Amino acid sequence: MKVGLFFGSFNPIHTGHLVIANYMATQTDLKEVWFVVSPHNPLKKKTSLAPNQVRYFLVQLAIEDNPNFRASNIEFSLPMPSYTIDTLTVLREKYPEKEFVLIMGGDNLVTLHKWKNVDLLLRDYAIYVYKRPGLEVPDYSEKGNVRIFEDVPQMNISATYIRRCVRNGKSIQYLVPDKVYEEILASNLFSK
Repeated sequence: MKVGLFFGSFNPIHTGHLVIANYMATQTDLKEVWFVVSPHNPLKKKTSLAPNQVRYFLVQLAIEDNPNFRASNIEFSLPMPSYTIDTLTVLREKYPEKEFVLIMGGDNLVTLHKWKNVDLLLRDYAIYVYKRPGLEVPDYSEKGNVRIFEDVPQMNISATYIRRCVRNGKSIQYLVPDKVYEEILASNLFSK
């Protein structure tokens, strides 16, 4: 079974993430999409990151009604910082019957050359890239199984914007799934 791995901090998960994941799960050869909640991206600053279990819980709330989606906290038990190639190695050992495919935005493809063991990643795994509007992506066709999807619907929503809205007392309804919205309000998450 081909499984797409959608890595992210999901701080919080939002409607834009779900639209991309749904496209990958229903309009490509992937059978499932797993949301891999990352403790900390080594290429990003660790600012205003909600606790791991809270972000994982929000992902579970967001996807609980979709049989094509699954939440994964696999990286919580791995050494920090977490590197994609290490996570893939563990997942491949744990689920040898599954064929894992990376899902990433074109912006991540631009920085792929900085990733740990990128040559192994390109050799051993397919990468499905959703193209970001106005961003040219590098050509990896000679180096690996990289497929660019140009027609993936995208929303100009960011977790940073959502957190800022919450801090400023502005509504985030419709930017996140209803259950995530209710949980953020009930728990005062991101309000400080």
